[in-house]
Amino acid sequence: MKDIALVIMAAGIGSRYGAGIKQLQKVGPQGEIIIDYSIHDALEAGFTKVIFIIRKDIEAEFKEVIGSRIEKVCPVEYVFQDKDDLPQGFVCPQDRVKPWGTGHAILACREILDVPFAVINADDYYGKAAFKQVYRFLSEHADTTGQYCMAGFQICNTLSENGAVTRGVCDTNEKNELVKVVETGGIERAQSGQIVCEGGKELAEETLVSMNLWGLTPEFLQVLKEKFVEFLQQADPTDLKAEYLLPSVIDQMLQSGQASVRVLPTPDKWFGVTYAEDKDSVVKAFAGLTEVGVYGGRLWD
Repeated sequence: MKDIALVIMAAGIGSRYGAGIKQLQKVGPQGEIIIDYSIHDALEAGFTKVIFIIRKDIEAEFKEVIGSRIEKVCPVEYVFQDKDDLPQGFVCPQDRVKPWGTGHAILACREILDVPFAVINADDYYGKAAFKQVYRFLSEHADTTGQYCMAGFQICNTLSENGAVTRGVCDTNEKNELVKVVETGGIERAQSGQIVCEGGKELAEETLVSMNLWGLTPEFLQVLKEKFVEFLQQADPTDLKAEYLLPSVIDQMLQSGQASVRVLPTPDKWFGVTYAEDKDSVVKAFAGLTEVGVYGGRLWD
């Protein structure tokens, strides 16, 4: 079995735990949160350890609510995303509150990550098939450079009943390789039944989208480090919301021929609490998956 890590971007979790923090909403029959299901499915697929990307100010609470439970079932490491963690010669603007985005988050792993890895969001449910496919790809390409993968979800399986969502709409070639990914907002099902996005453009039901589940290899971190310097050199210092985004870096690599990304279509339905009103449908969905035996009565002993 290959040593392959699951990296979970959780630095966006709020410092005050409670009913209002969407990543910690209890959605499973035994009080499980979405992260529990992702880790369970990843370990079942063959992943061997978990790396949590968090903020220093939530370390104690995070370990109490989540980490202490997961540490009992697999090796766990923590890294911290800090807005002041910048290359030499750069200083974070005093007024900036948030860190620098998903690319910056993965860079926080640079000192400890030396094996192939998958990246996921803390608050998205991806399903078993996606983790199995990504693990298989990483196992087969563990010793290659510049060959990555991404789980591709049918857009019809990623909608919210309670409002529009933003998705990375994918363009692929005949080899199921990613040509480009375009962050697209305003995606929802119109009264006509068609799926539309901002500007009223219609999207086919089977259009593949990215939900930020990527399979990458260790050398990617060096590229990420180099391109972060380029990003900071070009960024407007007065734009306190400027973000260094993982999909943007991968797209740059695609366009320059530095990398290829295999899109692995998955039939599973995404769940997430984008809106507060989504919680009830997510709870029902996990109850249904448990009832038909996809999950047992308890994920962890």
